[in-house]
Amino acid sequence: VQLQASGGGLVQPGGSLRLSCAASGFTLDYYAIGWFRQAPGKERKGVSCISSSEGSTYWGDSVKGRFAISRDNAKKKVYLQMNSLRPEDTAVYYCATYAACGLNFPPLSWGQGTLVTVSS
Repeated sequence: VQLQASGGGLVQPGGSLRLSCAASGFTLDYYAIGWFRQAPGKERKGVSCISSSEGSTYWGDSVKGRFAISRDNAKKKVYLQMNSLRPEDTAVYYCATYAACGLNFPPLSWGQGTLVTVSS
């Protein structure tokens, strides 16, 4: 299982970024895929998750209405569109496989993350 997140960078508050997650070495269709983030000195926190049936679940109240998750199984990619970014969104973002979407399901595997910095 290999997952590679990309698309991070420096953005001003109120700006947007689209993160991509490229999957390889397994059949993406069978897994829920989610994003979690980790800010410096803070614990890992789930951001969003999309089930294998393309239902979507948002874990963090702070991202509802601002972030959107989608997947393209044919391209073996999952995306996280982030709008109206805030300084508190600054973190390293990781994509991960999950048994299912929900707070009781920890990430199973993940790869290298991508850094998102929101600052003026």
